[in-house]
Parts: sequence; C-alpha cells; structure tokens
Amino acid sequence: MEIASKHRFSYIHPGSWPFWAIHLIAIAGLFYFGWSWTGFALALASYAVRMFFVTGGYHRYFSHRSYKTSRWFQAVLAFFCSTTAQKGVLWWAAHHRDHHKYSDTENDVHSPARHGFWYSHVGWILNPKTNGTDYDRVKDLAKFPELVWLNRWHLIPPVIYAVAFYLVGGWFALFWGFFFSTVLLWHGTFTINSLTHLWGKRRFESGDDSKNHWLLAIITLGEGWHNNHHYYQSSTRQGFYWWEYDITYYVIRMLGFVGLVWEIREPPARILEEGRQNKLTRAPSVTTLSPKQTA
Repeated sequence: MEIASKHRFSYIHPGSWPFWAIHLIAIAGLFYFGWSWTGFALALASYAVRMFFVTGGYHRYFSHRSYKTSRWFQAVLAFFCSTTAQKGVLWWAAHHRDHHKYSDTENDVHSPARHGFWYSHVGWILNPKTNGTDYDRVKDLAKFPELVWLNRWHLIPPVIYAVAFYLVGGWFALFWGFFFSTVLLWHGTFTINSLTHLWGKRRFESGDDSKNHWLLAIITLGEGWHNNHHYYQSSTRQGFYWWEYDITYYVIRMLGFVGLVWEIREPPARILEEGRQNKLTRAPSVTTLSPKQTA
C-alpha cells in the first residue's frame, strides 16, 4: 500500500486545488456576506443531514453492511453520500475496509500514530496514490452497475446539491448551504480518522489506538464511540450503552420502523457485559494487532 511515510507528495498539487479552493471560498464568503445566524443555521442543517449519510451510509451501510435495505434505497443512500464530496461509495468503503484490516499499522492509510496527524486528517485523501478504487475489496458492492456509475461520476451529486441551493436561495444559500457547510462536514468527518485515534478513553482492547470521545460523538452523530466500533465492527449501533448517544443509530432505527431498512445489528450481550466490567483507560494501545471482533 502506498503511504506518505514511503512516498512524499505535495499537499498543493493540481489535483488538490478544488479541495483548497472550497476552503478559500468558505473563508472569502464570510467577508463578502458577513456573519449570519440564519446562514449558519442553514449550514448546520446541511451539515447534519449529510453527516448522517456519511455515518449511516458510507460507513455503517456500505463499508460494514451492518444493516440491510432494498436496491433502490441503496442507490438513494449512495447518491446522497456523494453529495458530501467525499468521492464514491465504493472508493470510500474500500479504503475504510483496509483501515480496519490494517488499523494503526504501517499499512493503515490514515493512522496518526504511524503517519502523523495531518496526513491522517487530510493528507491521505489528497495523495494522488489513493485516488483509485480497489474493486476487489468491495465485490459485494461492485456487482451493482448504478453504484459503479456513481463511484465513477462522484462529482455529479455534489454539483446537483449545490445547484439546488442556488436555485432555492441564490448565492447566499449556495455559500452557507454548500461551501461553508461542506468545509465543516469534511473536517467533522476527518476527526474520526485522526482524533479518535489520539483523544479519548478506551473500554475495549481492540488491538489498535481507537478511542471513545463524547465530543467527537456529538460532532459526528455517534461515530465518536470509535473504540466500541473497532472492537465490534458489525454492529449498527456504536454507542453501546444508553448514555452513549448515537444519533445515526436512532435515525436508522426510524428508517427501520417505516420499513426502509431491516436486520439492524446490535452489539451482543456478551460484548455489552464485557464492556461493563472493563475500566475506562486513557492508555495507548498500539503495539501488536490482535484479532478483531468482526461478527
């Protein structure tokens, strides 16, 4: 696997310019439009809706298949996942599956312990060597031509999403609902790759540096219970206990109630009991990987 520690690259190569351009638009727009609480509320609403598709779509469905749905709703999930401008669902899932397979080793594409904070946060995405999709890692998804098409043309959904804001509310809505919101969404998502392997507490010996952090769970609608997830990856629910709020899980449960999804997986009783008996610790754990709990 091609990683930064072995292959240096520039963070500002031509392929990265759209990424940085959207950041510049987000900064410049604040000066042009001025601060607006209405605009900020629009940005947060757009952030929350699309964060669900990151967490409930890209992650819990496409990467881990932790619940089931119909083919048509799977395509809906894939489209709205792509509005986040985080590439196609096959690309996202393939890299994420590799992350779990190699977590916090040299072959983990975004381990802060191995490759540094900035590379784990944004560098690996900007590295041209990670642009490709390993279809062998996502054979279960690649059999659907509509997902392959959306993966190839992953820029179409965010363009449609942005144009919709412009048509509804002009430049003001486009700026706050798409550009400003997208920058927040990117870095909110990226905290899971970087900060949840640096900050927080551990309940389970998962064989890597994954940690639980209450604030990151708020920012990411429940993904901050990252140590839980790394220990038992197949569970839809990542906040294993009632006090571990998991907005994504609650929304998926509502989708289940109306029949759009089903077979929503829960952590088994033995895992919950083990977690109750374990003491929370801040101690790091990266040494040698132990087998992951995946079923």
